[in-house]
Amino acid sequence: MRISEKAGRDGRAANAERAASQGALSGPASRKLPVPPRERKPALAALALLLVLGGALAATLLVMRSGDRVSAIQISQQIGPGQPILPEAMTEVQIADTGVGYVSWIHRQEVATTFARVTILPGTLLTEQMVTRASEQLVPGKVMVGLALKAGQVPQGLQKGDHVQVLYVPGSGRGTAQGKVLTPSALVQSVGTPEGDSTGLVTIIVDATVSPTVAMYSSSGEIALGKLAGAG
Repeated sequence: MRISEKAGRDGRAANAERAASQGALSGPASRKLPVPPRERKPALAALALLLVLGGALAATLLVMRSGDRVSAIQISQQIGPGQPILPEAMTEVQIADTGVGYVSWIHRQEVATTFARVTILPGTLLTEQMVTRASEQLVPGKVMVGLALKAGQVPQGLQKGDHVQVLYVPGSGRGTAQGKVLTPSALVQSVGTPEGDSTGLVTIIVDATVSPTVAMYSSSGEIALGKLAGAG
């Protein structure tokens, strides 16, 4: 009798524990909130893919384009405004194709018929804006005059493209003759010989009205040149 009563009590205790356990698990604390399904956005994924592919393509084109080389004209001698661009003043260089409008080497013969619009320094890559079909210096009414000058009659460092005053300097046999300015500004067309001999040979461009006087005084050694500061 005692054994059955003890067994009954043990069974009821076990049932009570199971009920308590099930009640605890089924309480409000054990209930989870429903999670909505994740919304997929195919349009955004496609846009991201296009951006990635576009960036890769742009980078590839940039690398390929930077490897393209073109022949351009580089000026090797200083050329003053109005002076012709001679073939010996042009050299061929290979540059990257950056889209800048440099004059191609294949057009060098056409360039040789043009004149400098501005002063072009050695090492400059030529563009169309630097040249003109007509010279503002070699126009009707202008004359090129060659001078054979002595030491002291030519400014040191004179270069083609410079602008100079042409001065009459009377010789010792001229008595009381006074010096004067024959032309206030003349363009230096060349200095020395084509072979590079730095003698006193200078070619200038002057008005036709004064060219006979300049030539006459030059033949008697009574011409001097004064370089104009800031000109050329």
